[in-house]
Amino acid sequence: MDANRPYSAETDSPGVDLLGMARRHWWLVVIAVVAGLAAAAQFTSVQTKVYESATSVLVSPIGNGQDANSTSGRTKGDINLDNEAQLVTSTTVATDAAALMRSTVAPDTLAGSVRVEVPPNTTFLVITFSAPDAPTAQAGSHAFAEAYLRNREESAKADVAGRIAILNDKITQLNTSLTQINNRLAALRAGDPNRPNLESQRTTVTSQINTLAGQLNQLLTTTVSAGKITRDADLPGRPVKPNRLLNLASGAMIGLLLGVGAAMLRERLDQRVRRPGDLPRRVDVAVLAGVPGRVKPRLDDVFAPFGAGGRIFNRLRNEVLASIPAPVGGDARVALAGQVVVVAGASRGAASTVVAANLAAAFARTGAETVLVCAHLPDSLVDTASVHRMLGVRAVPGLSDVLAGRFSLSSATQRAPRHPNLSIVTTGGTASAGGLLQSQALRDTLATLRERAAYVVVEAPSTATSADAQSLASLADAAIVAVELRRTRHTEVADAADQLRRVGTPLLGAVVLPRLSPPRGGDEREAAEPQTPAIADDMTTVLEKLPAKVPAGKPAGKEDEPPKRIRTTPAPAVPTPPKRQTRTITVTRIPAEAPSENGADKRR
Repeated sequence: MDANRPYSAETDSPGVDLLGMARRHWWLVVIAVVAGLAAAAQFTSVQTKVYESATSVLVSPIGNGQDANSTSGRTKGDINLDNEAQLVTSTTVATDAAALMRSTVAPDTLAGSVRVEVPPNTTFLVITFSAPDAPTAQAGSHAFAEAYLRNREESAKADVAGRIAILNDKITQLNTSLTQINNRLAALRAGDPNRPNLESQRTTVTSQINTLAGQLNQLLTTTVSAGKITRDADLPGRPVKPNRLLNLASGAMIGLLLGVGAAMLRERLDQRVRRPGDLPRRVDVAVLAGVPGRVKPRLDDVFAPFGAGGRIFNRLRNEVLASIPAPVGGDARVALAGQVVVVAGASRGAASTVVAANLAAAFARTGAETVLVCAHLPDSLVDTASVHRMLGVRAVPGLSDVLAGRFSLSSATQRAPRHPNLSIVTTGGTASAGGLLQSQALRDTLATLRERAAYVVVEAPSTATSADAQSLASLADAAIVAVELRRTRHTEVADAADQLRRVGTPLLGAVVLPRLSPPRGGDEREAAEPQTPAIADDMTTVLEKLPAKVPAGKPAGKEDEPPKRIRTTPAPAVPTPPKRQTRTITVTRIPAEAPSENGADKRR
């Protein structure tokens, strides 16, 4: 497997990422949408009702009415409808409309309630009036249409009257001039040389009078038509505002946008790992395997080999085998044999314990000798699962006891009852073993385990709590980071990867677990555990089998006196397993000079 290959191609898609973000923060989006709907409903309830009524007015040209087309880029006639639309809202028209409505509202305020529209390629004006009640809206629309037509008609009549007055004045002046010319012609003799000139002037003035008279006659016969109402205002049946459906839809949309924005902000500020695709995208760590949420792992779970979790760790085993290069012409399994794989948690918790135990069980299922080494020292056992409960072995002796020299590695190595090829070295019970993971004893222990087992899986402490994981990784051949979703932060994963890479150990990738559930009940786990004898019971059995030494001078063949027995409660040298009561035992007193089987004094 390529260590840089992303976990899934689709996890980096922006659309999928956005959908996943909305799914993770659905409650935030729902709250925002509900709040938007509530705000829209509240706004609708307090919003003032608005009724609208419209009147259509046909605008006619002033004159003979032969060309009723409009100008201003609409059509080619004599009427500028844009100017006419502005005229409807003028103060003069608003004053006349207020008088028609018998309203005491200021004309400019009434004009603010008017909206004029010009349909394309027509000479119509649609005058719409808005009011808080239906009758006022109807009356206002009709009043403004009527006031506009009256104002336009009065303006047209005034224009015609002014033009008639001008023509009359010009005709009067020309008649005066014509009278003077006629009087001068009458005073001249027939052969006077000035007569032709005066006759020419009389002809010109007469022609001008006739032209002006024709124009005057045309103005006097012109019918002034400003336009007409083609569709009068109707009484509106329902208000146009508030629009409940529009307000609710707008509120829901605004709430949705705010919810998505809040989700994006929370996603941006939240540094916890939410899905496997975050690791290759944000911290450049490949994902070897991801346990789906439907598996719902617990703190003390070892998955069945044919279950969903077991199949995932079987694939993880294959990924580990494929990630370590084999010699030329060799097999990856042969290359990995006798090597050490460290599993370190990126954050405090039981993720590394669950991954290490299940990975070791997956290796053991191949028939190869596998050893699981638990390197969580007692001072770093915070919120972690107990391997001895998971695999059914004794809690002590363990690794810390071996490193402290209290027990040998052979006595601390226990066979897992349900996994024939799996041996476990638990954490141990030596509380004062600080710094032992950096000692030469640990190097010797791992070297011995390399010779005895095909696969050695080391459960390391979290990189966020101590430097022990880095020390263990320096002695291993490969490393894996265990990540618990919704608990581990991106910075912790990046720091863990940086620590492991700095010591030169190949980082194979990360194993992602969903948020681990609490372990099963103590009584249920206690009943499921195999009944293993306590250390004191084993020692008692050994001591009772030792032959008693015959005192010097005692006749041979004389029956020995029964040994004296005392009841003692041994002081615990190591912590006892959880939920295991201290037992009072009976031991046999042995003379001091009687050596034990291994040459050491066995008295406690």
